[in-house]
Amino acid sequence: MKNVIARISEGLGNQLFMYANAYSFSKKLGYNLYVDSKSGYKRLKIRNFLLDNFNIDIKYADKSDFNSNILNYIKLKIDKKIDIFRSKKKFLIEKKFENKSTKFLDYTKFYYSDKVFLEGNFESELFFKDYKNEIKNLFQLKRINQNTLSINPSQILNGNSVSIVVRQHRFSEKSSKIEHREKSDLFVKNTLDYIYLAIKFIRTKINNPKFYIFSNDTNNLKNYFYHDNFKIINHIDNKPINDFYLSTLCKHFIVGPSTFHWWSAYLSKNQTKICIRPTEKIKFSSNINIYPKEWITI
Repeated sequence: MKNVIARISEGLGNQLFMYANAYSFSKKLGYNLYVDSKSGYKRLKIRNFLLDNFNIDIKYADKSDFNSNILNYIKLKIDKKIDIFRSKKKFLIEKKFENKSTKFLDYTKFYYSDKVFLEGNFESELFFKDYKNEIKNLFQLKRINQNTLSINPSQILNGNSVSIVVRQHRFSEKSSKIEHREKSDLFVKNTLDYIYLAIKFIRTKINNPKFYIFSNDTNNLKNYFYHDNFKIINHIDNKPINDFYLSTLCKHFIVGPSTFHWWSAYLSKNQTKICIRPTEKIKFSSNINIYPKEWITI
């Protein structure tokens, strides 16, 4: 029996990339796919595992296959060191290049043992393009409590809706250092500059656009989006999933600097959608192949 154990971590967008790659890898090579949903969140308390909200038949890894205790942790760490000498690799860890950049590589061309541990973000559709339609079906939310939504979805579906994401506290959510807060503030400023430019472009392409603003922190957004054609989405209950659901319903996207928004744009069912991609100033991924070729640069 051949098994692959995919380590899932970080926020929702990263989780989707990790699973999409693992799904494609396991299908191509004939492995059973198991998910380690625990070890990535032992220290990362500001995130939690969210893939169980989707139409995914998740098979969870056995405790012996991740660092569920100190003994397993030491065993896996030693095993990783030994792996360099194996002809059939037991660990597939995404390769990093100059300046910690990553890119698409066809990892399925290498030789692996009957049990493979998979680690990395794999932030490009090139990793799963052969199973694109299956992935899109798997990544449909299986349950939404309409009573917890901040607006009626029909408002988004019946207009020329444009999804916008403002990612705040990017560099300071794990650290309260002044330099990290300042770096986060600059990132937001550059994000807003990009958004304003993209809004002008959108207005030349579609009639009467209605802009829906999503953010991990909406407290100060009225200072930047105060006209009637802007609607700030503020969920109290189940925020990540409800935000994600409403965003995927939008017809067009000013894609924000987050994997969360990458996926809501990617999963949108509008066949004529406009997707504007972030500028280099607000680069959010190390992967040089992250953007689909049809997304627009302005």
